[in-house]
Amino acid sequence: MIALRAAWCVPVAGPPRRRGVVLVERGRVVEVTGTSPAGVPVVDLPRHAVLPALVNAHTHLELSWMAGRVARDTSMPAWAGRLVSLRREAGADDPAPMRAAIAAMRASGTGLVGDIGNTLASVEALAEARMPAVVFAEVIGFRGDLADERLAWGRTERDAAAARVAAARVVSGARGRADVRVALAAHAPYSSSPALLAGVAREAEASAMPWSLHLAESVEEITFLRDGNGPWRALLESLESWDPAWTVPRCAPVEYLARLGVLGPRLVAVHGVQLTGGELARLREAGVSLVACPRSNEWTGAGRVPLGRFIASDVRLALGTDSLASADSLSMFDELASARALAPEVPPARLVRCATLDGARALGWETELGTIEPGKRAAIIGVELPAAALEERVHGPEAWLLEGVTADRVSWPGLPGGGDD
Repeated sequence: MIALRAAWCVPVAGPPRRRGVVLVERGRVVEVTGTSPAGVPVVDLPRHAVLPALVNAHTHLELSWMAGRVARDTSMPAWAGRLVSLRREAGADDPAPMRAAIAAMRASGTGLVGDIGNTLASVEALAEARMPAVVFAEVIGFRGDLADERLAWGRTERDAAAARVAAARVVSGARGRADVRVALAAHAPYSSSPALLAGVAREAEASAMPWSLHLAESVEEITFLRDGNGPWRALLESLESWDPAWTVPRCAPVEYLARLGVLGPRLVAVHGVQLTGGELARLREAGVSLVACPRSNEWTGAGRVPLGRFIASDVRLALGTDSLASADSLSMFDELASARALAPEVPPARLVRCATLDGARALGWETELGTIEPGKRAAIIGVELPAAALEERVHGPEAWLLEGVTADRVSWPGLPGGGDD
């Protein structure tokens, strides 16, 4: 057993504690207390706050090689078109930037990732880095006559990747090898047929796993669902993916999913920039998790995330960085700083919860990660605080975690590998 003794303990499961002590044994939290038992080795952190490792609930690690190569835009379809062209020209994704991106995430305090993949190359990279993750095999296809084929591809890729993870654990031994779970995702309502959306949702229910979907991200998506026209249709036609048999639903995105019968607690809806108050209420009532990616949405031209409205709706809200094609970093502390700037009225503790417990819940990891409490993995990070934060007595330490924490202030105290057991 060891004791982590810090200036502040931010367990998320409860209020912050000054001069808190976290007792850890065999990679698990034993107790959060105020004293160090006699005879127990102490890791002293007199200038630090300790808190659960952060959760990046949405990224695309395969696109890490695109850092700085897809310029900002005011039109998301135009931005996406350039990304698709660049990826087709380059061929296979370069794995080296992906591995570097995972290392940078770890260094900046991330301990759980929700990754969207088309090749699932990130599965091995995440396992090698001992980074817990859910990797979503993304199926895309707007033509209804190809739905069964695309879904079969997704199942095959998912099962093959899961088998590779299992084999790696057998070879290396389970201890020290992070859990990488593999699930399915549909891309978006404008790129996935109704049959494909329904099929992915059924697979998620059958496997008791979450499924992911980009939802209500751009104004053009709203136009597409209401009248079947606009830039997204033009892009589908240019890619020879348009389905003339598709019936225009003439409704908003959440209503569209409700008609398809796919709204439910396994759905991880990403972005949601265009969601109305009524739609947010429907997502909350259905138990859907929403993942906001503020920096990415401004980069791609999707718009400014209405984060205050998200919080006010009480929908389960997580945070993600999206990919390096649309963000300067994969640091969740950078994302938290952006969220704070968007919604300064939101209590800091609420935003910290978005980046920890609610992210873990969205990905189905809440029994293992997301808080510091007895029985959970000791995936705990230390953040060096400025002198003023050490004397903070009114607002608590969480506000200081939203001021742009750099990687050189982050550590994994006494727990190599972030406490993977």
